[in-house]
Amino acid sequence: MISAACCRKKPAVAGLTVPGMPMGSPGMEGARKDPYQVLTFDGAGNSRVFADY
Repeated sequence: MISAACCRKKPAVAGLTVPGMPMGSPGMEGARKDPYQVLTFDGAGNSRVFADY
């Protein structure tokens, strides 16, 4: 679960995002499950991969 991993790692970021609204991601449940990445971003607009699902 994304929130549990975030609490354990405690990254210094402004937020998390899942670009593209892939099927199977939170809020996009359905029969199909596409792979997706959760990204972190900071106040300067830099991003990096936080988790792969």
